[in-house]
Amino acid sequence: MSVVSDADRRQYAERGFMVLKAVIPSETLTMLREECAYFLGYMDSRMDTGLVGKGALSWRGRRYFINNMYRYSTRLWRFLYGELMADVCRNTLGPDACLFNEQWVVKGAEQGMQFAWHQDSGYVKAFDPDTVHPPYLTCWCTLDAVSTENGTVSVLDHESGGTLNKIITHSQDPETNDLIGYAGDHPGTVIEAPAGSIIAFTSYNLHRSGANTSGATRRVYLPQYASAPIINTRTGEQFNLAVPFLRNGEIVYDRSQDNAANWGGSDGPNSVG
Repeated sequence: MSVVSDADRRQYAERGFMVLKAVIPSETLTMLREECAYFLGYMDSRMDTGLVGKGALSWRGRRYFINNMYRYSTRLWRFLYGELMADVCRNTLGPDACLFNEQWVVKGAEQGMQFAWHQDSGYVKAFDPDTVHPPYLTCWCTLDAVSTENGTVSVLDHESGGTLNKIITHSQDPETNDLIGYAGDHPGTVIEAPAGSIIAFTSYNLHRSGANTSGATRRVYLPQYASAPIINTRTGEQFNLAVPFLRNGEIVYDRSQDNAANWGGSDGPNSVG
C-alpha cells in the first residue's frame, strides 16, 4: 500500500508539495541519525583543517550542508534506493527516476542559522546557467520533529510564488552566501511534522527555513531525484549525479554499478533547506 494518498498526489500536482507524516520506519530513522552523526563529525574535521572554502553554505556549529557522501556508507543506499523512496518517486516524478543529489542539512542548537527563500533549481542555474531541466524532487526527511522553534521549512505554493514553470533569477547574500529568490511578505506554508516525516516538494517551489532557537540540533536528510539526467545544453556535460533508480516503475538500482560513471562533471552547490 502506498504512503501517498490521492489527496497528497493532487496537492503535489497543483501546489508543488506534500507532507507525509511519520512514514519512515523507526529502525531506519535510527540508522539515519547514526549516519548523520558520523558525517557531521567528518564535516567538522574538514572545517577545522581549512578544507571548506569561504563560499560554502556551511558554518561550523550553526548550519551544515554535507552532500553526496552516501557511497562512504554501507547502509544509506538501502534507504535511498528502497521501496519507500520508490513509492514517493512514482507518485511525483512518474515511472522513471535517478538520484540527483543527497545531503545532510543540520542546524545547531540555539544558534542554527536561517536559510533564505530560494528555489533548489535556482542553485543549479546559478552554478551552471546553461542547464535547462524540468523540476526535480526534493525529499526533506525529518530526523527530528520539526517546528517553528527549531527552524522548520516554509514552502510557497506555485500560485503564490509564480513558480509553476519558472526558475527565478536569484541574488546572493554576501554575508551568508545564500541565494535569494524572493523578498516578498508572503509567509508560505510553515510545516511542522514529527520525526520520520517526508516533506516532498519540487525544485521550482520557493522555500526557506528559520533559525533553530531550540536547545537541540535539527537534523534533516535530503535525497533528491530527477526523472532523467540533468544535462548542460551547451556542453552536453551531466550536472551532478544521475544514478539509475527506477525504470518503468521498477527499482533497477545496482550497487555494483554505482561508480564514477554515474557521477557528473559538475559538483557545485545545489538544493538546500
